[in-house]
This record gives sequence, C-alpha cells and structure tokens, in this order.
Amino acid sequence: MSNNQERRAELLARANSLPLTPGVYIMKDRTGQVIYVGKSRKLKNRVSQYFQNGEKQIKTARMVAAVHDFAYFLCDTEIEALTLENTLIKQHHPKYNIKLKDAKSYPYIKITDDPYPRLVMTRKRESDKGKYFGPYSGTKTVYSIIDTLNRTLALPTCHRRFPRDIGKERPCIYAQMGRCCAPCTGNVTEEAYGERISLAVDLLRGHTARAKAALTEQMLAHAEAERYEAAAVCRDTIVALDRLHQRQTVVAAPDTEQDVVGFASDDLSACVSVFYIRGGAVVDKEDYLSGGERIFDEETLGTFLCDHYSVRTEIPKTILLSAYMDGEAREAVETFLSEKAGHRVSIRTPERGVNKTLCELVDSNAAERVRQYHLEAEKDEGVLVRLCELLMLPDYPQRIEAYDISNLGDEHLTAGMIVCEDGKFLKSDYRYFKIKTVDGTDDYASMREALSRRLSHLTDGEGSFAKRPDLILLDGGKGHVGVISELMQEMELDIPVFGMVKDDFHKTRALCTADEEISIAREQAVFGLMYRIQEEVHRFTVSRMDSAKRKTLTHSSLTKIKGIGDSKAKALLKAFGGLAGVKQASEDALAEVKGISRTDAKNVFEAMHKK
Repeated sequence: MSNNQERRAELLARANSLPLTPGVYIMKDRTGQVIYVGKSRKLKNRVSQYFQNGEKQIKTARMVAAVHDFAYFLCDTEIEALTLENTLIKQHHPKYNIKLKDAKSYPYIKITDDPYPRLVMTRKRESDKGKYFGPYSGTKTVYSIIDTLNRTLALPTCHRRFPRDIGKERPCIYAQMGRCCAPCTGNVTEEAYGERISLAVDLLRGHTARAKAALTEQMLAHAEAERYEAAAVCRDTIVALDRLHQRQTVVAAPDTEQDVVGFASDDLSACVSVFYIRGGAVVDKEDYLSGGERIFDEETLGTFLCDHYSVRTEIPKTILLSAYMDGEAREAVETFLSEKAGHRVSIRTPERGVNKTLCELVDSNAAERVRQYHLEAEKDEGVLVRLCELLMLPDYPQRIEAYDISNLGDEHLTAGMIVCEDGKFLKSDYRYFKIKTVDGTDDYASMREALSRRLSHLTDGEGSFAKRPDLILLDGGKGHVGVISELMQEMELDIPVFGMVKDDFHKTRALCTADEEISIAREQAVFGLMYRIQEEVHRFTVSRMDSAKRKTLTHSSLTKIKGIGDSKAKALLKAFGGLAGVKQASEDALAEVKGISRTDAKNVFEAMHKK
C-alpha cells in the first residue's frame, strides 16, 4: 500500500469515528493550511464520503488529493453550523471554497440625513442616520439608478446645500427645463421635498406600484383643490415611472418581489447567477464566477446564500432556487436569512409555471457566463503555455509576480508588486514596499530588499504572501536578475526569475536571465501579456506615491541639470517612473518626452552617464 493510500485509510478511519451530529469540518494540506471548509448535519457521513472509493467530481477529487489532515467542530444545530462555517471561510479564505466579492467593494445608494436629502453612491456603510440601499452589482448600476431617480423625481444634482443656499443664487437651467424642483427658490418646503424622497425610498425598495398609488392620490387631491400645476407634476412623474418600468425587463406580475438564484458548473469553472426582481422587473443581476478549483454544487448553496445576503440591506420574502435543497438544510438557511431580514424568508424550488421558467432563464445566464469563461481561459492558458515553453519553466506559470522600483529623486524609494494569476490581474494580492535600508537610488539593493521581505513570508502559511509564485518578473535587466538569483540561493528557493528588458521607448522587447536574453518580439500573444504586466506594475508602483512625496520633485537632482526646471523634471520622472528609469533611457527616448528638447535630452543623458 502506498503512503497516499495509507494516509487516506487513516483519514477514513478517523472520519468513521465522528458523531452523527451537526458540525463544521476543515480540510488541511501538508503545510497545515486550511484549503476547504464545509458543514454537515451529520459529520460522520459527510466527511467519510471524501475518503471512500468511488466517483467524485474532478474538483472534489483534486481537493481530497491535497488533504493531509482535517479538524472539526461540533454544533448543537445546523443553523449554528451554518454560521460557524461562514465565519471560518472568511477567516481562512480556503483555496477550494467559492469566493464572493469583499463586502467593502460593494457599492450602495445612500440617502443622506439632511433637511433636503440627496442620493449618493458610497462603498462604506456608516453608523449614521442615512438610509442605505443595496449592495448593487457595480457602480454603473448605481449611477444609472441615481440618475433615473433624480430625473424622474426632479431632484437637484447641483453642489448647493439647502436650506443654507436658498435664495443665494438664481435657479439653474435644470429648473428652467423642469428637471429640478428647484429648492434654491425657497418655494419647495422640507415637507414637499420629503414626499419626493419617500417616493425614491419606495422605488429603491421595488415598490413601484405603491409609489404610483401615492402619486395618483396626491394628483387627485391637488386637482380637487385646483392646484393644477402641482397635479401636473404628479401626472408627469407617474408617466416617467411608467417609462422607467417599460425600459426594464418585465418577467413577472407587477407586484412580484423576489430573487432568483441559478448556477452552472463543470470541471473547469462554476457560475452562480442572481436576478433581483422588483415590481415584476429585473432591476439588477449579479454573476459570481469562479475557476475550476472552487467546489460549488447543490450542497454548498446554503453557504453561498448566507454569505451573499449577509451584506445586503434588502432581502425579499421569496428566493427561488433552480436547484433542489433538502428540507433541513433549507430550513436552516431560511432561519438564518429571516433573522437577518427581520421578516419571514421562504426558499423554494419551483417545478412548473412561470417561476420554473424564471429559474431556467437564470440557469441559462449562468451557463453562458461559464461558456465565456472557457473561451477566455483557453486563450489565457494558451499564452501561458507558450510562455512556459519559451522560458523552459519547470511548471505552468499559474501565479506570476512582477516587481518595479520607483523613486522621486534620491528619496522615497518604493517597490510595487503585482500578481497575475491564470492570465488575469489579481489586485487583491498587490503589495507596496517602502524601501527602508537603501541610501540613494540603488535599484539593485532596493529590489533585493523588496524581494527579501516578500519571500520571507512564504512559510507563514497565512494570507496571499504564503502563496508561492511560479514565476517572478523584474522591471530591469540582467543585473537585477543576477542580484535576485543570488538572493534565491541564499534563501534556498528555486523560483524562476526573469527580467523585462525594455527598448528605447520603454517597452518590453525581451525577457532575460542573468546571462542571456530571450526575444518575444515575434510572439505576439506573449508580447501582449508582458506589455500588460509591465504597464500594470509601473502604473501601480507610481500610483502609490502620494501627493506629499510628489512635492519633493523640486529637490530632484534633475533640476541641477542645465535647462531642466521643476516642470521638465516632473515630466521626465513621470514618463520613466522615477530617476532610475531616466538613467536607463536613451537620448532619443528622452527627447520623445513632451516638453523636452533635443538639447535638454542631450544634457540629461550626459549628466546621467558621467563617469
């Protein structure tokens, strides 16, 4: 029996000794890192299934093959297990659990707590008296909704604050066009303005019918009192609401408020799609796409729902699922969501009728996203396979890390690190290093310090720094690679390191080791990837320079060169990412910078290359 078979037999024996009670289990790899978190109402049955012989999904089999140990927590109820599972997933960020968007990155619509409130976009929910709605799938959706409500309800969009600025200036053109109710005139009371905000609240909650009923009642009251202008405003608003509803995709009865969740999954990827239906129309939708390593199936639906709705302010009374969820699991999720929502939440899987059709529609949407993902993945994988062949790498470069050094004069040396995973930029893993031990503008020593600090965390077992890169790219030539190769030997690491060699126009033309260059000029796909990586690491590194540091440009050594003042120094440093880039640039490249004459370029080049 092999070591792997012996280990699996040991794990199966341990799993068979578990109790038949609710609980949470965590799977660990050889380093002790948590790679998967799951829950079950019968721990023994669920955990033992992983280590028994039999067919498994490829994603599950891959996860099980990496398991070296497991731990578990007993719970009194399934709802308790569900809550603990969510907590542990957020704590450990396991490799094989499906990942949702960080709550901090979601956009919300906020109605401010002012006498004359405004609708604004925000990513931060504060403990104030403002009203928050969302989160929404993206800022484009948020701004579209805000713009529509402002137009429909004739809310002001200017920077004036009321009642402070009432009467200070005459009404703007939007008031003349009828697109603003013009509180600046003093003719709109707080009560009248508040009625418009109440309508906005109703519409944000999906209560279109309620908003129309309230407007109709107001219109009739104004007409009876012979306030015909006010009645006309109500009439026009009702018409605007009808137009708004017609522009949305109507999929159900006018009073329908529910979310529909569907998904598609295969060995390469999975996608969960959520349609948000308010007033019978799809007002927003969201797709959660994950790569092949993430395990997602019917059994993980409950975890997804709890995590998904934990950051949402509005949870409808009905959630439709395209996949079946067994009774006990469904009841646990319903209890969790009902407590969060403050009202009863029902989860159903329709078997016929219009709701069944809705679920099929959402499933189709998820399947299309998976199909698109495959097309993109095949393209990205092809580029990475070719890169692997060109550089003769020992492993497929799934995780690429790129580094750049930037400075403003002799001070404020910084290093930026970006990550490209499976051909896509992983911005959550970007890092920024302030160089602490290097005097002057020694690029080699700065790069060595940054990589030394980053690679020292490989054995931590926690966070993104614990992930071992398959390839390291340096914004520099053979000298940079030589320095970092020496560092690798000292740290007893075997990670491929290459430099990105630039042409006279600061664009990558080749990759290099400490001894040779590998041209990528004729490898269009690889060249495109390297170009994107070079631009991204340069952008990120330079962007981390705050305004205070940028003020030190006036002290740059460039200003000591004949004909180079503050503005020209700024232009040069911006164009080449710092003084090190200026030093590496040719005279022709310097002359290409806007505002730099041929004489200036010659003076700078000679000053940078004095012996």
